[in-house]
Amino acid sequence: MYFCVAQLFFPGLGCHCMLYHKQFLHPSSSEWIVFIHGAGGSSAVWHKQLRDFQKEFNLLLIDLRGHGKSIDLPQAIWKEEYTFEAVTRDIIEVLDYLQLPPAHFMGVSLGTILARQLAEMEPHRVKSLVMAGAVTRLTTQSRVLVFLGNTFKKIIPYMWLYRLFAFIIMPRKQHAESRNLFIREAQKLCQKEFIRWFKLTKDINPLLRYFKEKDINIPTLYVMGDQDVMFLEPVKNIVNHHKNSFLKILDRCGHVVNVEQPEQFNLLSIAFIKNQPLSPAFSQ
Repeated sequence: MYFCVAQLFFPGLGCHCMLYHKQFLHPSSSEWIVFIHGAGGSSAVWHKQLRDFQKEFNLLLIDLRGHGKSIDLPQAIWKEEYTFEAVTRDIIEVLDYLQLPPAHFMGVSLGTILARQLAEMEPHRVKSLVMAGAVTRLTTQSRVLVFLGNTFKKIIPYMWLYRLFAFIIMPRKQHAESRNLFIREAQKLCQKEFIRWFKLTKDINPLLRYFKEKDINIPTLYVMGDQDVMFLEPVKNIVNHHKNSFLKILDRCGHVVNVEQPEQFNLLSIAFIKNQPLSPAFSQ
């Protein structure tokens, strides 16, 4: 649980709790990577990135509201309806608190929407974006999932829905590790928190249409699995329209590419972030 020690011993000082976050400092690098996980997950989804990225950069991992170690924060501060802008402001609050310089942002799944939203709201903070299993448009399949979720979210235990979604998005045997990781982390949520987050789905399509139409001209690497049937084709489309965007497709890989193919993902992402000359390996 993240809480303010100063408030515990000196209650008169006041305290504004924020998202749980953890830093890994590099002895010489001035470059920062900020990791943003997806809905139902936590910063644990990045565990296969830590060793390689720590060798090169300073790292900041954040647990979103209601997730991971942010789950115990006072719910009173989030009484208003969740919006992508409000959830992104939670992240910005951490960046302000740490006085973080402009950084590279890495998102996975729904975390890619938040990273893109942050780049929209405060582009001066974002040096580059790495989008793993990016969500750039809801396909017919994903819209059906959203419809089912909205229909049954108050009736069926949320973990039933979450397991169903996980199996549809990550159906194959080789997806089991990432699927189980997300299910395990989602079990830390409560039904009420799941419903709050699920209500965000009503804003996804208008927001993603806007993102597609507007090229923010920030260098962006999309890393997708060739088996990510729900989200790969829309990413191909957006890369064709945005001049500073690049796509790498990993073979025999599903939605959560950083868990399923960590070595390839890390090599590609680190090379991209270090701004090495882009080779044909970054295009498909």
